[in-house]
Amino acid sequence: MSGSDNPYNSSFGNQMSATASFGAQPAPAAAAAGSYIKDTTTANFSKDVIEDSRNQPVLVDFWAPWCGPCKQLTPVLEKVVNEAQGRVKLVKMNIDDHPSIAGQLGIQSIPAVIAFVNGRPADGFMGAVPESQVRQFIDRIGGPAGADEAAEIEAVLAEAAELLAAGNINEAAQLYAAVMQAAPENPKALAGMAECMIAANQHQRARETLTDLPEEIAKDAGIQAVLKKLDQIEEARKLGDPVALEGELAANPDNHEARLKLAKILNVEGRRDEAAEHLLQIMRKDRAFDDDGARRQLLQFFEVWGFKDPATVAARRKLSAMLFS
Repeated sequence: MSGSDNPYNSSFGNQMSATASFGAQPAPAAAAAGSYIKDTTTANFSKDVIEDSRNQPVLVDFWAPWCGPCKQLTPVLEKVVNEAQGRVKLVKMNIDDHPSIAGQLGIQSIPAVIAFVNGRPADGFMGAVPESQVRQFIDRIGGPAGADEAAEIEAVLAEAAELLAAGNINEAAQLYAAVMQAAPENPKALAGMAECMIAANQHQRARETLTDLPEEIAKDAGIQAVLKKLDQIEEARKLGDPVALEGELAANPDNHEARLKLAKILNVEGRRDEAAEHLLQIMRKDRAFDDDGARRQLLQFFEVWGFKDPATVAARRKLSAMLFS
């Protein structure tokens, strides 16, 4: 979806704005390449490498001006480190000027790259290896590209879900919108945004949000659950007045058709325990009604509510007792 037709960017109740950002941002001009690369000396090695490696991995490039392979490796190292955007730092040490550290580490040939993590040497390699191997090495030491961003997105999605559950629709929608800017086809963000729209009684927008998605995304269980919820809402709108249905049940408690309709309406109103109890009551009286339709409807509720929802847990326990007692 493009930004111009993206429903996450339009108004939602009050005006929404994405408030979170993800991953490493482009470095300001004044802090570009030099932010991740520096030269060090014997006197500064402890601060530049040992201390800094307690915050993030530090690669030390041991080199010398006369070393031909060093001249091949160093530009590659610098390029990949800069592209890593802070997952690692690169510290260069000229062993002609500062031989003692290399001697203490037992380095006998250069170029040699040693990775320090938490103040200690953790891994390394020697020779002018190709760029692909340098990337693999940095991914191994600093974590693969995007790992931090993925973790941050998951944290924001969890916060958004908590806000939505608490009824803070607009705040939840802002966070889902922010995720959509970073990952436009994230299924949890799509489903969450649609849930926000449902909560705001914008059912058509919610369905449009989940329409024309790539097949793999459309099959996501969370997205399918929201679509089923929308189907249940649309069906419940056609089932009549719940007060009238309650009147019918007061007159005839065995009117299973009215009870089934009322259960569907109570479900979309969020009265899940009551909806489940009506279906269980039908089952207690007449399992054959609508070809075991009450049980089938209850299972459909479970799919939308989720396995861990308290209403699902409680109703499933009662259903199991009924079926297997």
